Order: sequence, then C-alpha cells, then structure tokens
Amino acid sequence: MEKSIKKYWLIFLVPTLASFAIGFVFPFIMGLVLSFTHFTTVTDATFNGFENYIDAFSDNLFQHAFWYTAAFAVVSVIVINVVAFAIAMALTGKLKGTNIFRTSFFMPNLIGGIVLGYIWQLIFNGVLQQYQQTISLNEWYGFVGLVILVSWQQIGYMMIIYVAGLQSIPTDVLEAAQIDGANAWQRLWNVTIPMMMPSITICLFLSLTGGFKLFDQNLSLTAGEPAHMSEMLALNIFDTFYGRTGWEGVGQAKAVVFFFLVTILGLIQLQITRKREVQQ
Repeated sequence: MEKSIKKYWLIFLVPTLASFAIGFVFPFIMGLVLSFTHFTTVTDATFNGFENYIDAFSDNLFQHAFWYTAAFAVVSVIVINVVAFAIAMALTGKLKGTNIFRTSFFMPNLIGGIVLGYIWQLIFNGVLQQYQQTISLNEWYGFVGLVILVSWQQIGYMMIIYVAGLQSIPTDVLEAAQIDGANAWQRLWNVTIPMMMPSITICLFLSLTGGFKLFDQNLSLTAGEPAHMSEMLALNIFDTFYGRTGWEGVGQAKAVVFFFLVTILGLIQLQITRKREVQQ
C-alpha cells in the first residue's frame, strides 16, 4: 500500500490543488490586479495605479469603520475568552449535569448569523422601546448589541476548546502544585494557564480574526445605521463595492487592505501566544 501511495500520490493531490487554485489562488490574484484598475466588470478594467488605494484611505467612512471594528474586536475577544474560560473551568469541576450545560452553551453557535442578528434586533428594540429608542439610532447601541450578540454566539464554541485543553492537563501536575502549597489562584496562573496556551492560542486567533471579519451579524442587526456609523470593515467594503456607482475598484482595494490587515494581525497574535506555550 505504501508503494502504491508513493507511486500515485500526485493523482490524489492534483484535484485538491486544482480546487484550491480555482477557488482561492486565481480569484485572489484577479482581485489584487483589479484593485489597481477602474472597472465595472472584469472585461472593462482600465489601469489607474494607486488611485483606488488613495481613495480608500481618504474615505472617512472607511477610517471610522476601521477604528469601530478594532474597538469591537478588542472588547469581544476579551469578553468571549474570559467568559468561555470561566465556564470551561466550572464545567470541568465537580458539577452535576455538565453535558447538558455544555450542549446548552454550544447551541447558539449553530444558529446562522443573519437569523441571529434579526432575532437580537427584536430583543434589543423591545428593551429600548420603553426609552423611545431603537438600536439603529445610536452607533454605540449597535456596538454593545454586537458585542452581546457575538459573545452569546461564540462563547459556547470557545468553551468546548477550553474544556478539551483543561482535560488534557495531567492531574499529577496540579496535585504536585497543591502539595507544594500553591493556592487555587497560584495553580490557575502558574500551572493551568501556561499549560492551556495551545487552546488559548486557537481561541484568540478565532475570536480576533472573527471579530475583524464580522459581516452577517452587522448587516442584520444594524445594517450600519445610523448613517454608516455602526458599520464595520466587511460591511463597509460591501457597501462601497455594491452601493456606490463607479467605486468598484475602491471597494476591491479596501478588500485587499482588509485581507492583509487580518492576516498580519493573526500572524502577530499567533507568534506572541505560541512563545508562551509549554511542553507537557
């Protein structure tokens, strides 16, 4: 069997490489090229240099969307991971019915973002109605609403990863620390968290990149209202490309900037957290 695999490995690899090239590499290269052109379709593109990038960085709405998204990403990453880690700690202790609780916390992750956004919009507007307000009247109502919505959706997913990490920690290490006189806080900070760093790395990466790439929840909850002030980067790119006539090239330039921004942030986070991982 091993000889056959070594002989025919290329036959099995080609379909995967072809799919990757058609589905990702070619569209990415085409998008990168189009970001330097003025176009309405791929057949009428005319080269205009860095004009699209200049217009993109000069767009006040794009600048606002960047800082709004950055603030959201920071807050949501902290909330999601702290709460998910706390729940995972509780559910790996001597608590009855842990499987039921794990399933309950994970279930919101199964609901699509568009549906979830409209559901929470009804909830928030029902609460704010008594104050004669709606979530689309103030950008910070939308900010808080998005943090609550995304946290409610993703905490259960991150909790599962943290539970797996906690269960992989050898019990003899924790028992040794307890025998040496370490209290609960010292065991958590000096033993549990360092040995949980692989799980923390994964959860931070998923929540950070997910926070920057958020689109469907933003679209359904506030749609960027009022006046694009609750608009995040992905929605701003969408509105630029499809909502402004003649701005397709600028929208594509924003998409390229967005891609490199999320990639760089993700790589930096991975580099920082992986340095803190310890071998068990």
